[in-house]
Amino acid sequence: MIKKKDKNKVRQNRHLRVRRKISGTAERPRLCVFRSNKHIYAQVIDDVEGKTLVAASTVEADIKNAVEHGGDKNAAKAVGEAVAKKALDAGITNVVFDRGGYIYTGRVKELAEAAREAGLKF
Repeated sequence: MIKKKDKNKVRQNRHLRVRRKISGTAERPRLCVFRSNKHIYAQVIDDVEGKTLVAASTVEADIKNAVEHGGDKNAAKAVGEAVAKKALDAGITNVVFDRGGYIYTGRVKELAEAAREAGLKF
């Protein structure tokens, strides 16, 4: 009997492997991405303090009203712009990008590029 691999478990292991190497500090916090089928979430985290500094997602009312569906590239672009704007307002310009174990394509790539265009450096 061949056992089928759980894709989410494989992603979580990949994320743990990456998290051993990268960590957010007060000077350069971590921009973490999580995506589900319906929504996409982004947080700027200071791992030393263990605090989320800034967060944006398609669950928020202003982004939810601006996009048609929360799980597509347009929504990811809107979340990227929103998290970058909030981070810049909080005085954060440099971040470490944490793709959450996801492949850097599609929605994750759109979010990252939108955050870069909005002024975040990573």
